[in-house]
Amino acid sequence: MSTQPVIAVLLAAGAATRFGGGKLLHPLPDGVALAAHAARNLRDAGLEVVAVVRPGDFPLADMLEEEGCHVIRCADAVKGMGHSLAHGVGSARDASGWVVALADMPRVRPATARALADAIAGGARVAAPIYNGTRGHPVAFAASLANELTALSGDTGARAVLERHRDELVLIEVDDPGVIVDIDAKDDLARLG
Repeated sequence: MSTQPVIAVLLAAGAATRFGGGKLLHPLPDGVALAAHAARNLRDAGLEVVAVVRPGDFPLADMLEEEGCHVIRCADAVKGMGHSLAHGVGSARDASGWVVALADMPRVRPATARALADAIAGGARVAAPIYNGTRGHPVAFAASLANELTALSGDTGARAVLERHRDELVLIEVDDPGVIVDIDAKDDLARLG
């Protein structure tokens, strides 16, 4: 069993085609970029953050490094989120688990990320937040699922792993609407409030 803490894997390697590109660098009303908010919330939860980006995405990589993330580049990111997730988990394989977060979800509260990490540290194999009856993100996984996570490919992310372990999923009730608000298109920015 690992003695390393649960860490966060921030997935920031998408192409943002529905947004029109540049989504993760898009400033929110406070002037801070969308992905910077996501990274700060994880760091404020007391988590070490591994951020997965596409090769050559220097503005984003530089910004995430400035936010205190350990940035890694996934050569296969263009093949889908599964590749990025597998790469992120594989780069931090000796962790006791991972809180897998999406960089286009800037309003997930630090307390939510902390609660997920604590659930994994407390023995859960899979944990996810639930807000007003809707399961959200991030999703946390125990180290015992490392082989399944590092074998992921394609664009379905960890959906298959969640399905295989649905009977072990610990749902954590949160008063955090940020767990169900992701930004795919520019119109979604209005949902941030």
